[in-house]
Amino acid sequence: MLSGFEPEDRELFERAATELYELIVQEAGMAADDARVADGSDAKAALDLLAELNLVQLDQRDRIWRALEPANVQSRVVTPLSNEGARLLEESARWAKAFQSLNHSWRRSPVAESSGPFTYLHDEAINPYLTALIGDAEEELLTAQPQTGRNAQYVAIAAVRDTEALERGISMRTLYQHSARRSVMTQKYVATVTARGAEVRTLDEFFKRMIVVDRRVAVIPAPETQATAVVVREPAVVAYLLDVYERAWERGRPYVTSEEKAVKEIAAEQRAMTIRMLIAGHPDAVSAKRLGVSPRTYAGYVADLKTEYDAETRFQLGYTMGSTGITGNDASATEVEQAEK
Repeated sequence: MLSGFEPEDRELFERAATELYELIVQEAGMAADDARVADGSDAKAALDLLAELNLVQLDQRDRIWRALEPANVQSRVVTPLSNEGARLLEESARWAKAFQSLNHSWRRSPVAESSGPFTYLHDEAINPYLTALIGDAEEELLTAQPQTGRNAQYVAIAAVRDTEALERGISMRTLYQHSARRSVMTQKYVATVTARGAEVRTLDEFFKRMIVVDRRVAVIPAPETQATAVVVREPAVVAYLLDVYERAWERGRPYVTSEEKAVKEIAAEQRAMTIRMLIAGHPDAVSAKRLGVSPRTYAGYVADLKTEYDAETRFQLGYTMGSTGITGNDASATEVEQAEK
């Protein structure tokens, strides 16, 4: 980093150093031998960081740490990062523009025609291809993103890529699983793209990742691997995938986290799907993946159902649900009422 500080320094600054700085300000200083900043403690590491940042200074006469004004320090740390971020965005745009002409040349060439209606992309080749493909979009971008398998780096790349497309006037619709509403990084991404006109919905069902550009090219995962993507240009197959997407989109619920009624309905749908997974006998790992949650979260859903139906084992839970006619195939009035409690 240009400022000389790493992400772990920022994490320490957020976690402990800011609190220590405020304490020193409130107490008008802190003795150098104060037990709260003993060697080896987290507070000592925070104090060292504050000193390195020149936010505190040791008065050698009375051996007291005193706070310094933070404004100058902030500009020394933040400004280089902001400048570097702006430079990288500009550099990224220039590279994308430079490659755009190559992409046009490729699509017009006999080589592209001979590659057939399907192209396989592996590992590191996937994201650059998607960036170029979306960068060439002219009208519409449709994406289906299951919650599993997404990391912060991928979401950050997608945010930049999709924002650029939206700012060019491309329409965009994105479909997530309901569990995405609890992800902080997804919430930030949704706020970013919806502010620029994108539509986002969520669905209780599990689905595969898919991106469709201008209703002419689809990108889907290859079977049994996340490291390979298949680019589909065959019109009949793309039309079929579009039909699948549209049907899922119609069943989805708008991504509105503040609407109480929608939140309760989504909770009922997730509860119903958990019941379906239990009745079908799927292993916890499979059920968690289909719900888009971690195995621990799924185990919590099952534990809640055990408590609700006063069951000690899954067998007792299944028997009780079966005897009362609970199937999970539809969110009955009883199920919705239970989910609202």
